[in-house]
Amino acid sequence: MNSAVYLCLILLGLCTTIQGHHLEGHDDNTSANALKIYTYTAQFAVTLYKELSAASPGKNVFFSPLSISAIFSLLSLGAKSTTHTQILEGLSFNLSAIQEKEIHQSFHDIFSVLTRRDSQIQLDIGQALFLKEDKKPLQKFLDDIHGFYDAEILPTKFQEPAEAEKQINDYVEKKTHGKIVKLVNSLQEDTELVLVNYMFFKGNWKKPFDPQQTTERDFFVDQEKTVKVPMMHRMGWFYYYFDPELSCTVLQLDYNGTATAFFVLPERGKEKELEQSLSTCVLNKWAVHVSRHTANVYIPKFNISTSYDLKEPLIKLGIRDVFSDHADLTGFTGQPLKVTKVNHKAVLTVDEKGTEAAAATAVEAMPMSLPPTLEFNHPFMVLLYNTVTNSTLFIGKIVDPTEQ
Repeated sequence: MNSAVYLCLILLGLCTTIQGHHLEGHDDNTSANALKIYTYTAQFAVTLYKELSAASPGKNVFFSPLSISAIFSLLSLGAKSTTHTQILEGLSFNLSAIQEKEIHQSFHDIFSVLTRRDSQIQLDIGQALFLKEDKKPLQKFLDDIHGFYDAEILPTKFQEPAEAEKQINDYVEKKTHGKIVKLVNSLQEDTELVLVNYMFFKGNWKKPFDPQQTTERDFFVDQEKTVKVPMMHRMGWFYYYFDPELSCTVLQLDYNGTATAFFVLPERGKEKELEQSLSTCVLNKWAVHVSRHTANVYIPKFNISTSYDLKEPLIKLGIRDVFSDHADLTGFTGQPLKVTKVNHKAVLTVDEKGTEAAAATAVEAMPMSLPPTLEFNHPFMVLLYNTVTNSTLFIGKIVDPTEQ
């Protein structure tokens, strides 16, 4: 009988945004490897988004495809045979077009870029493995996870579940700056390995919204439900695009530094059509077509938190054996293991904040004619990218901004 593995993925996004780059932009210092997996990770983001959205009708959706891809790629280092192939192919990697070593090297290079301390955004990313005290990892596995993912391995007394839970939860709370508490609970005594991936993101808008312009306005959740939300407002120059084929407006908002966000507002009644048509080609089209125009923009100020057990969605994507008694994870310790649960948590905060140096709202010259109004007052999508590596940091759908 295989012993248990518990995967935990923790994401924090503390966000604010406006104006600028395209997704494909990157600087001269970026390793070519960091861009090799862009197409695959973008495809995985779209595929998993559709699964989670379909499984949670009428609910907010928010997660990090980069985080999930990274932790399962790390997991594949301990997997063999069909289990190994299913993990990588389930993450949308085409193993006939890219070598496995290139995948792991790409994640290594992406994380190196994302965690640069000279960046104007704060992005803390890391992996940790909590391993039962009497288990010894194989040397090759140790070399691989240190070399590619810089992951920690921490001995843990899983035979004392309460003590193990405290160790893991304290670690996560510290790494996420107190934003995620009590991540794990009800650990079983037969648990032998818990994998944790965390991401803490905090950015400031290039052009912050003026809090004095934030007013309470209606947000139409659906035909029956309307809620009051604090709506941020700014009139000025923005990058946006109306997609006539998908009947949606795409607004690009930039952070200071190397992150940008896309807010996608479908016309009412066109939400399902947008989700069904979503693809990497569509994302690239939006990035290319946004252009600078004046607009009168309203965006909700909100704070949402999501939590998922990803086992069933990942099984639907083809990652099956790792959750069954057929799992071959003998590359970890040489002994049988299987994954029992995959936890993923994410937090997204959108408000007016900018940097201290940008506390005053800049005055922009605008045409005399009244600009169009873009009001995000019904369900919309949000995507956050790193503009250097093309990495999809977060993707989601805001159905009800008042739902915590």
